Formats: sequence, structure tokens, C-alpha cells
Amino acid sequence: MANLKEVRNRIKSVTSTQQITKAMKMVSAAKLKRATNAIVQLRPYANKLKDLLANLSESLEDGASPYLQEREPVRVLVVVVSSNRGLAGAFNANVIKTANNLIAEKYSKQLAAGNVSIVAIGKKSQEFYERRKYNVIGNNNDLYLDLNFENASKITESIMEGFVNGKYDRVELVYNHFRNAAVQFLIAEQLLPVPKPEKKEAVKAANVDYILEPNQREIVEQLIPKNIKIQLYRAVLDSNASEHGARMTAMDKATENAGELLKALKLSYNQARQAAITTELTEIVSGAAALAG
Repeated sequence: MANLKEVRNRIKSVTSTQQITKAMKMVSAAKLKRATNAIVQLRPYANKLKDLLANLSESLEDGASPYLQEREPVRVLVVVVSSNRGLAGAFNANVIKTANNLIAEKYSKQLAAGNVSIVAIGKKSQEFYERRKYNVIGNNNDLYLDLNFENASKITESIMEGFVNGKYDRVELVYNHFRNAAVQFLIAEQLLPVPKPEKKEAVKAANVDYILEPNQREIVEQLIPKNIKIQLYRAVLDSNASEHGARMTAMDKATENAGELLKALKLSYNQARQAAITTELTEIVSGAAALAG
């Protein structure tokens, strides 16, 4: 009977867990809808602004903007966009792994010299790099409590100021790009200096002719800072949508696994119950036979 009680308690525990994972899946689905709307609405604007800037800046010299200046990457800043909470499968582990691989492959010398800094957006990456004694700058975990362009721009402005002042020679951005609820893929891209368009894009840009007012230089000087802010904000929105998609998927799998475990436990419970009944019947029959003898 003790075995029956143990199995019964396990069934109650797994049933409770299954109910929790179902509820978390529903919550994540609701949040995913809002997060998806935000990134889907911003993405065309961000992409068009990036293309427009590539077309305009192709004819500019490197000194036309401080954000275009290529320098030897002696001091590197890596912006790692994660989440504040877990229970999202390998979402946070993958983005941290990608950032670590980027540092190991491209900036191992800078890391050995102590010239790699981290801006962590999200508690999970913040805690990871602080535990490993990296130079983590600031604390941006509250951004997800009120995620909007203005709050994200404050982080970007601090990064841009550090680049212009020579505190960083290069800024890399690592985040999860949202495709759909089940698919997110990792992106590691250069944020500063603003990368020049590739050859194919440059050829395409040469065929575009804009009428500019007041003039090309002034427009580019305004567009470049705005584009940098938009690109970081887009990365955070992408990561936010990816987080909810990953958590919804993880909770769906957890619910399925709990259901499979419940089936196995119920089978074990029925077997144990049947064995207990058989034992009791055997004892009754044995006792009756003893009295009759």
C-alpha cells in the first residue's frame, strides 16, 4: 500500500505541473501576439532606413561621420540581448554561447588583454557575465518592464557616446532574430562603426538617385544616429518576441512530457493496485483455508 501512496502522490504532483505549464503556455501565447505585432510593424521601417542609409553613405568618406570611422579594434564592446526569465528552453544559453564564440574567434587577444566589455540587456546574460568577472557595463534589466524606443535609445546613446570618445573601437550586437513561434535564429552583427554596404548592395546603391534637401551630408548626419538606435531597438524587439515564442514552445513540450509521464504513472498505479488486491485476496483465501483445516 505504501507503493500505491507514493505513486498517487507522484500523479498529483505531475498533474499540478501539467496545469502550470498549460497556463504558462497560454500566457506566453498572449504575450507573443503583442511582441510579434511590435516587431512586424517596426521591421519594414528599420530595413528601409538601413537600405536608404547604405545608398546615401556609399558616396561619403569615412570622416563624414564619427560613426563611420574604422579603427583597429583594440577595445571591443559586445551587446548581448537575452531575457530576464528562464523556462524558455535553450533561448538564453544559445545567445550567450554565440556571444562567447564571437569573442573567442574574433577578439581573443582583446579578451586576454582585458579589453572586452559587455553590455547585457536581460538578467540572464547580466548574471552570466558578472559571475565570470567580465567588465559588465550598467544594468539594463528594467528595459523589459517598459519596452519602448525611448528607453532603448538611452542605452544606444551611451554606447554611441563611448564609441565617439574612443572608449570602444568596435561594437558587436548578438541577439535572437524572430521568424515564428517555433523558429528563432541567432544573429551576430557589427553595430559600430556602421558597416559599409556589401558589393552587391553598393552596385544597387549606385543606380539609385535621390533628390535631397537640404543636402546629402546633413541628412546622413541625422540618419546615422537614428539608424543605430533603430537597429538596437529592433534587435531587442526581435529578442523579446523570440523569448515568448521559445517559452511557449518549451511549455508545450513540457505539457506533452507531463502527459506521457502521467500515462506511465497511471499504468504503474493500476498495476500496483491490482497487485495489492491480489495479495489481499490471497491472504483471505489462505486464512479461510487455515480456519477450515
